[in-house]
Amino acid sequence: MTATPAPRTRTSLGSLSVSRLSLGGNVFGWTADEAESFAVLDAYVAGGGNFIDTADVYSAWVPGNKGGESETVIGNWLSSRGNRSDVVIATKVGAHPAYKGLSAATIKAAVDESLTRLRTDYIDLYYTHYDDESVEVSEFLTALDDLVRAGKVREIAASNISAQRLEESLAFSDREGLARYVALQPHYNLVSRDTYEGELADVAARNGVAAVPYYALASGFLTGKYRPGSTVDSARTAKAATYLDTDRGLRVLTALDSVAAAHQAEIATVALAWLAAQPTVVAPIASARTVSQLPALLGVAELTLTDAELKLLDEASA
Repeated sequence: MTATPAPRTRTSLGSLSVSRLSLGGNVFGWTADEAESFAVLDAYVAGGGNFIDTADVYSAWVPGNKGGESETVIGNWLSSRGNRSDVVIATKVGAHPAYKGLSAATIKAAVDESLTRLRTDYIDLYYTHYDDESVEVSEFLTALDDLVRAGKVREIAASNISAQRLEESLAFSDREGLARYVALQPHYNLVSRDTYEGELADVAARNGVAAVPYYALASGFLTGKYRPGSTVDSARTAKAATYLDTDRGLRVLTALDSVAAAHQAEIATVALAWLAAQPTVVAPIASARTVSQLPALLGVAELTLTDAELKLLDEASA
């Protein structure tokens, strides 16, 4: 029997109160135009979500784009809806073609560009997108602390960083009394566990850093729509379909099918619920190109898996 879920509509991330699902904004200005993006954002908020994730580089990889398209869409939506104080906006610095790396000058220039595109005077959660080992942690953390003190950023976080550099960064902030990373955004899901579990997760747990995993649905593979012999029309098909060529991928699909049937739930909801149940994880990130894709994602807040179901998924994904 499934345990009755406790109310889980919000969780804490430093001083921020965030929903259990973070809506990925990478599709905005890429596979979803502004009208489609507005519809998804409206439905996400109506469904209880308040935690929107983007980056200054989204979506520079698209021919004709230069980066900042997602932030621009979100900024236009915030302005048109007048709801800035109701949502938590996370964005990232360090990968935009014009603002690469984590030098103090780059961070301080890039944040102003992000603020302009987002049409706001503060960012709730500001990530270093990729670690830049050519820059000492003292330089970029001091720059980030300056942004917090100036009121441009509320909390800071890291993505794509090694366990060693994360620990070094946290120790520096603690020693110097500067803004401290409250969250970590790792690549983590049922078919990619070693990208987080182990030393990196241990550092996060030991230091009270929350995990907000990206690729939570493995580019769509963990929605269950990719099956042997199937054809899916998606910009992510090539990446997602590679998991079908692995024994682990097929085992995970079988286990997800079983658990989803027991709960009469979507496969994506079960995959997110497994992730949300892992130590340190507060809110998986998943994106939706259409409103119809949202219910399966938002359902993570209502689904609690049993110990036996978690074990089944653990073993299938090992």
